[in-house]
Amino acid sequence: MKEIASQTSDDPVVVPRSERRKAVRMHFSWWYALLVLFFALGIGAGYLVWGISPERGNPQAAVEQTTATTDPNSPRAVTRYEVEEDDDPVFGHESAPITIIVFSDYECPYCQRWHNEVWPQLNAAYPDQIRLVYRDFPLYNIHSNAGPAAEAANCAGDQNQYWEFHHLLLSGDNNLGLETYQRYATTLGLDMNLFNDCIESKKYESEVNADYTYAVGLGIQSTPTFFINGIALIGAQPFDAFREVIDLEMAGLLTE
Repeated sequence: MKEIASQTSDDPVVVPRSERRKAVRMHFSWWYALLVLFFALGIGAGYLVWGISPERGNPQAAVEQTTATTDPNSPRAVTRYEVEEDDDPVFGHESAPITIIVFSDYECPYCQRWHNEVWPQLNAAYPDQIRLVYRDFPLYNIHSNAGPAAEAANCAGDQNQYWEFHHLLLSGDNNLGLETYQRYATTLGLDMNLFNDCIESKKYESEVNADYTYAVGLGIQSTPTFFINGIALIGAQPFDAFREVIDLEMAGLLTE
């Protein structure tokens, strides 16, 4: 077989099979190289945008071991943040050694998941050791009902039913709105005239906005965000992630 047939203006070029295979391999090699290049550029852009580098590993990790040993009694290094409780609702004993401050959003599905799955485990495992401080961080740009829901919870708090209302908001349906708040208030036996007046007057709008502004000033960007005695834990982390921090903190093994 000749490698290339003689050509006229109407004759096709005949390329031998070996040359065709070589061309195909070169074609895919170029595409593969381009794919790898774009992937690397994408990862690099991600690091620039989110501030996450390969060396940092899991950005949610709150505790790092300070030595190479796997001794469970070795100290761990942590970063603590000074986070104010303000005058926000507190669940638990004032003398509890562990304070968890959570910045949360009533319309956030991850906040609901944490409340329904993790918080009951924490409350059962550490009934006298932890206290929970709830601070509002409604994501106004994506959750239009989060702010009004937080205001409604504070209105229920005027009648000493904050945590009961809080639980209904996070455990119920996602169809938040005035009718839902009124239904929850009726379920709890609240004085509806006082409750409706509180909501209509927007009594707690500035309070909720103040919590939001404070959280932004701390650099918080997502919900839920937790501070366990000042140690940050981001996202709806599982029970074991909280247990690790709490146990190490109570054992005095967390150092700055």
